[in-house]
Amino acid sequence: MSERAITAVAAGTLYLVATPIGNLEDITGRALRVLREVDVIACEDTRHTRTLLNHFGITTKTLSYHEHNERERAAELAARIAAGASVAVVSDAGTPGINDPGFRLVRACVERGLNVVPVPGATAFVSALVASGLPTDEFYFAGFLPPRQHARRLRLAALGDLNATLVFYEAPHRIADALSDAREILGEREAAVARELTKLHEEIARGRLTDLVARFSGQTPARGEMVLVIDRRRIAVAEAGEQPTPDIAALVAAFESEGLDPRAALKRAARELGLNRDEAYRRLVAARAQAKRE
Repeated sequence: MSERAITAVAAGTLYLVATPIGNLEDITGRALRVLREVDVIACEDTRHTRTLLNHFGITTKTLSYHEHNERERAAELAARIAAGASVAVVSDAGTPGINDPGFRLVRACVERGLNVVPVPGATAFVSALVASGLPTDEFYFAGFLPPRQHARRLRLAALGDLNATLVFYEAPHRIADALSDAREILGEREAAVARELTKLHEEIARGRLTDLVARFSGQTPARGEMVLVIDRRRIAVAEAGEQPTPDIAALVAAFESEGLDPRAALKRAARELGLNRDEAYRRLVAARAQAKRE
């Protein structure tokens, strides 16, 4: 055992402590020791964290540190650490700072030259990625997709040509729409949806995007925290059995060359193809994204 592994919690130090994403057995011995020994634990939700602490008989003082008070609390906690306090930060589940509060406090401590120590453990997107069956040599974690369709499609189009497996967090009530948009913007690809990881009803659904759209578009709404993993490779049109998409990008370009502005060119192309304006725009975004990848 290394010296660092048995060193007691140090004064004037921030500890970033990962906690279980579901199964309490996933807490590490080091995380439990740190949570017992620090002066205070900063929590995303003190009530949620207190349940975890009570389970392991930890009585350390807690205080709230969440997205609504993060800016003010970060300055306060950094000042306490600078004065010699030891502070642990935890999120409701997983690793703090990964789509959870933590960044501002880490930044404040780094700017003051204070010690920042990670205490690694569970992270939902890593667990989903390694169990997805998709390539893990290069991946891009993009956090949550935008909730609104227009922004979500633009985000997918921007990421479509990355030579990396794409990983997202998604809310259960949006997963069907996100899968449908991914299928249209990125084309047919292998993918996986992991939900309730490490919990009793853990499930990892794997298949093509088309299959997953059907799987999550039923009458019964999906439940649980979701991780969406999408392969970097687009399945060829012939292999996927798709019908070629009308070349709306070429139509728009042709109409623009005739002197129409982009809006008027799109409107005319939509009329030529029998599409409404929104659908024409979505196809144009997808076509341009595909052209970049090719």
